[in-house]
Amino acid sequence: MLKGTNQETGRPFNKRIVLELIRRRGPIARTDIADSVGLTVQTVSTIVRELEEDGFLVSEREQPKGRGVPPSKLAVNPDGGFAIGVYITPLSVEAALINLRGDILARVRRDAERATPDEGFALIRDLVAELRAADPARRLLGVGMAMPGPFGVESMSFIGSTTMAGWQGTEILGRLADATGLAAFVETDMAAAALCEQLYGRGTALRDYYYLFFGVGLGGTMVHDGEVLRGNWGNAGELGHITVVPDGEPCFCGNRGCLERYVSLEALRRSGLGEAAWAKAVDPLFRQAVRTIENLFDPETIVVGGYAPAGLLDTVTAPGADFGNSIAVRRDRSLPRVVVASGGEGGEAVLRGAAALAVRGALSPRQGQMFGPELTRIGGREVRA
Repeated sequence: MLKGTNQETGRPFNKRIVLELIRRRGPIARTDIADSVGLTVQTVSTIVRELEEDGFLVSEREQPKGRGVPPSKLAVNPDGGFAIGVYITPLSVEAALINLRGDILARVRRDAERATPDEGFALIRDLVAELRAADPARRLLGVGMAMPGPFGVESMSFIGSTTMAGWQGTEILGRLADATGLAAFVETDMAAAALCEQLYGRGTALRDYYYLFFGVGLGGTMVHDGEVLRGNWGNAGELGHITVVPDGEPCFCGNRGCLERYVSLEALRRSGLGEAAWAKAVDPLFRQAVRTIENLFDPETIVVGGYAPAGLLDTVTAPGADFGNSIAVRRDRSLPRVVVASGGEGGEAVLRGAAALAVRGALSPRQGQMFGPELTRIGGREVRA
């Protein structure tokens, strides 16, 4: 699934691919790396040497079990570098210090309901400073920030309970870099969570899957060969605004009967029901959404992550759960149609994915937005909310 290029101009990209493979499958030998990513052993050896010199990798050798010396194998050096993940929502700002293995070493949070850009970046500055204070000598590769999408859609980006009201036109990357003094990267929360799943969860063994992010709203993204399918403006995956109830509840987007008005944390709050009763009430709509995703994207499976309530997860992953007929109904399936994410729960997954953006960015600076096209290139503009 991870494939490099033997062209010299692809060296930064290849470094990122090699490190990701080692992070997923290490300890692993150089020849196995070359076979897996489609590069020559010589190219892999050169990249590995650079990564070792940079402190990103460690080499280990197994004890001999017979004649000959076993080849050395490579693993990620968890302390070879660190990144900070930031997650800003309409309710809070959160930040975490994360190592190369994806471990969260420290995590801080501040409540901040409807924070303005000035308030938000001031909090980010303080949180990052707090994380750095414990060990100022840590080698920080950068900061990645995740926030609710969509980006740059005038009629949808700045209204409603799921969006960052008042952030229209904010130069996010520049202000994030200024607030932290670090190389900065930005993603939607659902794409960051999908990246976490791709690096540390079920996505490590999948090629084509849909990541359904359950939050205050509902969104998702299709992952193909380790990359998010972003769409022309980077906002593909807004599943929550598919109409499921004609002439249903009015939505902040201006339409009626949108899925996230019924299936989301906001919908659960408004319902006044317990998790189990609410899950039973919205189950038909969720199953309709599953069929829609399957018929549109033909994924290996749908991975449900984010803040999905336990009651809903129990319902949709119960043995023999019936989602109705779609193109996903086939005898040669190796996975259930819906599975639960394993890369981290809720904000943890978003923070780990956001930090991974900075790690990727340190290795492939020309691909500043590592998980798909750079947002800086979308529309030829700076990243703006």
